[in-house]
Amino acid sequence: MTSHRSEFIQNVIDRGYMHQCTDLDALDKLATDKIVSAYIGFDCTAPSLHAGSLVQIMMLRLMQRTGHKPIVLMGGGTTKVGDPSGKDESRKLLDDDAIAANMDGIKNVFSKFLTFGDGPTDAIMVNNDDWLKGIQYIDFLRDYGRHFSVNRMLGFESVKIRLEREHNLSFLEFNYMILQAYDFLELSRRHDCVLQMGGSDQWGNIVNGVELGRRIDQRDMYGLTTPLLTTASGAKMGKTAAGAVWLNADMLSPYDYWQYWRNTEDADVGKFLRLFTDLSLEEISELETAQGVELNEVKKRLATEITTMCHGVEAAEEAAETARRTFEEGGLGDALPSTNVPTTDLDAGIAVFELFKLAGLAASNGDARRLIKGGGGKLNDEKIMDETLSITMADVNTDGVIKLSAGKKRHALINPS
Repeated sequence: MTSHRSEFIQNVIDRGYMHQCTDLDALDKLATDKIVSAYIGFDCTAPSLHAGSLVQIMMLRLMQRTGHKPIVLMGGGTTKVGDPSGKDESRKLLDDDAIAANMDGIKNVFSKFLTFGDGPTDAIMVNNDDWLKGIQYIDFLRDYGRHFSVNRMLGFESVKIRLEREHNLSFLEFNYMILQAYDFLELSRRHDCVLQMGGSDQWGNIVNGVELGRRIDQRDMYGLTTPLLTTASGAKMGKTAAGAVWLNADMLSPYDYWQYWRNTEDADVGKFLRLFTDLSLEEISELETAQGVELNEVKKRLATEITTMCHGVEAAEEAAETARRTFEEGGLGDALPSTNVPTTDLDAGIAVFELFKLAGLAASNGDARRLIKGGGGKLNDEKIMDETLSITMADVNTDGVIKLSAGKKRHALINPS
């Protein structure tokens, strides 16, 4: 194993965060000699980030834990354009109010992972709309546009894939990589930021920023990307059959969040412990040797560690206890996700597939129908034989709720209200 001088770089490599770096040796030396300020950008395309963003959040956390300064860049400006990286089609354009509402929803999660303040290694949060909204177009083109080669931009993977698949790439989106490069330059000038990090699909955008800083300010700047993360079976991180694994509790309950990590595939346990927890590498090496029943206990530990970081220790322990009562005792845990449904609606009767969608156990009515037809849907622990079954107040159980189950591990309660 190659040894590096800085604790940050060594951890990046040992924990599996490293994909590419523009100049690893120089960055390693810099991180040994001084406090490095680094940023990751988060566009405001939804009211919450999901588990697919966790690698980036944990990278910022690792920076702070190893004595460096993280910068969270909120993309209030770039969200108006839409990042084409890794996308086959243009993002839906959002208005200022929608972007502001999404930003409010996203901001709070970072305080659970980072310490903000005025100290040398305290995190800061900035909004790129502060400088992008005042750009004078002609002046911007003359000052910065001339440093970008269209020939080279067409060769970047994010652009090339869209063109090869003959999917439209608007001129608006094509500008995104220039704006992201300019963000890096502004952060370098305003906050002494010398490192931009991001997912592997951001490599071209990051390299543009590194080169822009060198050409205009003659400054050494660096880029570091993380690998595209999938599960052992090839599934995309942060997605389930019922939808995204959101980080905000009002969009996904702490219990469902805990359950997502509890259901980690065996082959992913060690990798996820390294990426998503603060446990020492020595302890992780011991934990990942577990087999059978012991491995299930390690998965519970993984789920509790990750849920504690995002939702707090009380919510994590409650989720673990609810899972124990639900699966080991066959009872109803207090933290099972629940949905209120008016008794008047239940008096009239609601199709069971609609209730599955309402409860978040399926992404759509069609998904719910397929789940039930395939034998994966249960009502009060009894298999549902007809996906069009009408559910009424007569189905309320002795606990005063209606219990729905999708497979063996996902449950939800319907509360008549």
